[in-house]
Amino acid sequence: MLRTFPAALINQDPPEHTRYRRIMHGTFTPSHIERWRPRVAAIAGELIDAVGDEFDMVADFALPLPARVICELLGVPMDRFEQVRGWTEMFLSASDASADARAQGFAAFTAYARELIERHRTEPGEDLIDLLIAARDEGDGLSEDELTNMVFTLIMAGHETTASMIVRGTLRLLCHADQYAELAAHPELVEPAVEEILRHEGPGSNGMLRRITEDVEVSGGTIPAGTVVLPNLWAADHDPSVFQDPLRFDVKRFTGAPSTPHLAFGHGPHYCLGANLARMELQEAFHALVTRLPGLHAQEDLSAVVWSDGFVYWPRRLLVKAG
Repeated sequence: MLRTFPAALINQDPPEHTRYRRIMHGTFTPSHIERWRPRVAAIAGELIDAVGDEFDMVADFALPLPARVICELLGVPMDRFEQVRGWTEMFLSASDASADARAQGFAAFTAYARELIERHRTEPGEDLIDLLIAARDEGDGLSEDELTNMVFTLIMAGHETTASMIVRGTLRLLCHADQYAELAAHPELVEPAVEEILRHEGPGSNGMLRRITEDVEVSGGTIPAGTVVLPNLWAADHDPSVFQDPLRFDVKRFTGAPSTPHLAFGHGPHYCLGANLARMELQEAFHALVTRLPGLHAQEDLSAVVWSDGFVYWPRRLLVKAG
């Protein structure tokens, strides 16, 4: 959906993109994000406590966690949560909703986003949407349309991508049961483990088509300006000249001495604006899993898991057992 949405941040170029990022610069700082960590941890715990011994990691944990988090951070009241979740799941790349249904859902969602923004203008609080409304750069703030677009982008970009990394990361850990057990025994390893999950599994999609604006020299020759390319971030994060034994999954890879940063969140002007939020959500998701379900294991043959064929590539379901 975001690929065909011209106002989405990922589809903008300077000067509009530069202005947008400049205004938003202080909104997603680590200090702001850390204020929400206890609530994200609580939501993750509540979801795990609600599942039985056997459950689907996709439907019962990975999808509802980022949906609830972003709705709560934006100040969406709980009596509207299911409605908002219905809209967002309609826009998932794996959704079978028709084009007409998506168009109607988009219109309804944007109308609600405007209503939510107006309510926060008249009744300000300390939600993420209040930070968006207050965001300024030398007096320049976001217009109503830009605020609405940002709310839509946050819900969409932060929903499927984060959910996919939870599922892909869990599947990878279940393929390496000894490493899952090590995280359960040493939860302090969760933070570096998340970085390895992001490197090894991210970004979970084929990336965005881009047009080169000037000639670029690469090992295979010159790519001339005007060429349309599809950068492969997954390949970059598995470059043997950068990462030793890159196909090996190792939750300790990013412990100790500073390691080469991965590119799961991109690089340069389009580096993911919500990277700090996504990273914190993933840390709390996996911390909840390994501490509350230390004996988690797969209920099905992991080599036979059916994967989606949408823009974001992830298992359609992942059946697991608590212990």
